[in-house]
Amino acid sequence: MLGSSLAGIRLDWMSNLANAITVLRILLAPVFLWFLYFFFTPAEIVNWFLLAAFVLVAATDGIDGAIARKTQTISKLGKLLDPIADKVLIGGAFFVLSLLDVIPWWVTVAILVREIGMTIYRLIVIKDRVIPASSGGKFKTVLQCIAIGWFISPLNVLTYNNTLTIGFGLLYLTVFITWSTALQYLKAAK
Repeated sequence: MLGSSLAGIRLDWMSNLANAITVLRILLAPVFLWFLYFFFTPAEIVNWFLLAAFVLVAATDGIDGAIARKTQTISKLGKLLDPIADKVLIGGAFFVLSLLDVIPWWVTVAILVREIGMTIYRLIVIKDRVIPASSGGKFKTVLQCIAIGWFISPLNVLTYNNTLTIGFGLLYLTVFITWSTALQYLKAAK
């Protein structure tokens, strides 16, 4: 009996740990965004540090999910907070990079409209069900992180034929996948 009580406490703690990591990502995002805004310098070494910080904060997305799955402590709160944490970090990074004239505003607006719209949709249907991230939604998040990482890194100055940059190819693909996954969610909802 004592063993099962201790196991219950351990699982409870692990469930709270997964959610605490998600909350930590939400709290770290504004700190990272502040550093990004004030210290970003195109093609400079400081950007490698900013990229490392972004990767560390973004990686907590996989860590909290892995803990929740491994301990079978996936919660409704975690399913709700996880996409919000992603949107704060990723949406904020797109916003700051647009403020710095690194990424065009049309890309940021296209991505934020989709992300805010999906968040509102999730909050509307939460009374009936929690909509977890789909595999397409997870791929979209990874692609958005890759695009942001590319633009933060000093490598973003590389070009092909002096006309098409790797970063802008990533942005077009990211916007396309971002909106196609939104359509998949809406189609599945019907």
